[in-house]
Amino acid sequence: MSDTSYKRHIAKTITWRVVGTIDTILISWFITGNPLTGLKIGFSEVVTKMLLYYLHERLWFRVSMPESQKRHLLKTVSWRMIGTMDTVVLSWIISGNPLTGVKIGLVEVLSKMILYYLHERAWYKINFGLGIRRGKKELQ
Repeated sequence: MSDTSYKRHIAKTITWRVVGTIDTILISWFITGNPLTGLKIGFSEVVTKMLLYYLHERLWFRVSMPESQKRHLLKTVSWRMIGTMDTVVLSWIISGNPLTGVKIGLVEVLSKMILYYLHERAWYKINFGLGIRRGKKELQ
């Protein structure tokens, strides 16, 4: 495993967190009707999600499965399950309402899966942090 793969995973972690935080802030604001609550929920996730996402990236890097749309979809689903649980818990704590946490989590399931899949596809096309790309077959 190359040292550059760590740089790649850190860069992916940061870019995904920017996209994810903006999405969380907007969804939380819309559901609660309070922009401050949206900001609190969105920014509270920055640390927890970056740590969880980095660990998720490292785990998937070790999975011996060829690069394919199937891999990206499985990665999307596994990340979304982890991310949604984190969002529900943090939203519940910040809003004080478990139903608010569940509502935000449910909306995020769809929005984040779409955004994450697009993020994965974009990063697949970027060679940053890859000495040699593992799978030579282009995704179809």
